[in-house]
Amino acid sequence: MRVAIFQMSAPWGSTQVLRVVSLAWLCLFLPLWVVADPSPGIDQEGLVSLTQWPMYRGQPSLSGVSPVKFQGALSEAWVFKAEMGIKSSAAISQGKVFIGCDDGKLHALDLQTGKSLWQFETDGAIESSPLVLGGDVFFGSGDGALYRVRGDNGRLVWKYQTDDQILGSPNWLEDPAGKDPRIIVGSYDFRLHCVSFSEGQALWTYETDNYINGTPAIAKGKTVFGGCDALLHVINLEDGKKVSEIEAGAYIAGSAAMLDDMVYVGHYESEVLCFDLNKSQQVWRYRNRSFPYYSSPAIAGDDVLIGGRDRQVHCLNRFTGEKRWVFSTRGKVDSSPVVLGGEDVVFGSEDGRLYRVSLAEGKEIQVIDVGQPLTGSPAVVQGWLVIGDEDGHVYGFKDIVKNPSVQQP
Repeated sequence: MRVAIFQMSAPWGSTQVLRVVSLAWLCLFLPLWVVADPSPGIDQEGLVSLTQWPMYRGQPSLSGVSPVKFQGALSEAWVFKAEMGIKSSAAISQGKVFIGCDDGKLHALDLQTGKSLWQFETDGAIESSPLVLGGDVFFGSGDGALYRVRGDNGRLVWKYQTDDQILGSPNWLEDPAGKDPRIIVGSYDFRLHCVSFSEGQALWTYETDNYINGTPAIAKGKTVFGGCDALLHVINLEDGKKVSEIEAGAYIAGSAAMLDDMVYVGHYESEVLCFDLNKSQQVWRYRNRSFPYYSSPAIAGDDVLIGGRDRQVHCLNRFTGEKRWVFSTRGKVDSSPVVLGGEDVVFGSEDGRLYRVSLAEGKEIQVIDVGQPLTGSPAVVQGWLVIGDEDGHVYGFKDIVKNPSVQQP
């Protein structure tokens, strides 16, 4: 940190001193405000904005919300074909698309054209969705490793090895000491791993009783995740110690989403649950039909939305669990919905269709048939939506404004 030294030619009055103290106070604490309550339209490291979708569900709390608003209809602008199917969800940053593939490769594509920029190959399928932080890309692989590669050329920075496959996506948090960010990821070795950003060294691990499938959600100094042990784990991020364990009643295949002190998650026994972390207890449960939930929730205002294997997306009151609306598709909805600008909801289905519906009523706005199952989740930036299918296609859909008087983003 640089310290400016001022030479005073004359004594200062109380007004000048007050101004200097106030300025120093702002310099120290304004960055903390920005991190704690970021403006969604301004680019900040690892956080969703109009021009970046840097990780699974957009930001560490996994809320699945973007400030982007589409002005027209989505139209296919490009298609990239990988060698095998894609279950990974894309990350978008600095005009690049990053997405994993079952062929064991992480693909970097140009957002405007869909052309391949580089590939990085691992020894296992990559279902993990990438995290872009500090210009580099972090992702897990079926070979059990967490990788950090350069965002501009795909060169390996470091590789952190766990004892089993990594299917969920990495998350991140700032170091409490303000030195080095931390990367958090779950593995099928039953452990949650906290790894240093710079060196890829383990800082701590937390052991559970079964596989960790999803991405750990992060907010307020805690991380929350579930797994095949049917527990919701709440962990202190500073030291990796258990805060609490909450019975979920069935194994959790997807990821939880956090807002304030509330956590929302679906599980295999056909229920969506809301937990209060302060009380370490369940607030409500929602059950519609006997089909499991593999999708991760989105939280927007008073609503929580989640896809189900009952071929539907459910919109619930997030305080009571009361059903607001249900939108039906022709296939399972493992794809996690993304809420756009508080107005639209976009998601894929195993019926091979990309859906766009209104948040207010769940009414259909647009449907695009790609012909192959969509189990990954949309990645959205201003003017663009990117999603991959299980036949290995990555689609770039552009927001096309038909009214020539309205400028496209």
